[in-house]
Amino acid sequence: MHNAISAKLINVAAAALTGAALLFGAGSGAAHAANKIVARVSLSQQVMEVSVDGRPAFAWKVSTGDGAHVTPTGSFKPTRMHEMWYSKKYDNAPMPHSVFFSGGYAVHATNAIKRLGQPASHGCVRLHPDNAADFYQLVEMFGPTNTSIVIVK
Repeated sequence: MHNAISAKLINVAAAALTGAALLFGAGSGAAHAANKIVARVSLSQQVMEVSVDGRPAFAWKVSTGDGAHVTPTGSFKPTRMHEMWYSKKYDNAPMPHSVFFSGGYAVHATNAIKRLGQPASHGCVRLHPDNAADFYQLVEMFGPTNTSIVIVK
């Protein structure tokens, strides 16, 4: 299954780069729209929808903050990335493919995949390990400055 997702990831990247080349080649002012990733996280639906250059590319189940822990809302840019990070706050909990967006909050992989689709985290946005790896790779390819993480209620 991960190979199929990775193949789609490569196709999405290729389409975006082709679109960017057309926009830059045309010399128009529309070039600013090229190579942008928007990850929209819905806290009420527990879903992260990823679009590339305005085109829907992925929709993944997530787990965000449970009743005792809040996931911040707003629009953020990735601040740092780690292929593997261990939480300094929560007993060295592993956070594979972490894309940090606000202080200690990150989009990252979880092994608690049965809890995806419902609030379960200490505030981070948790993804299936395959999806987290794909998102991490997308952010790496397009760059943090071209990535927005938007979290809505």
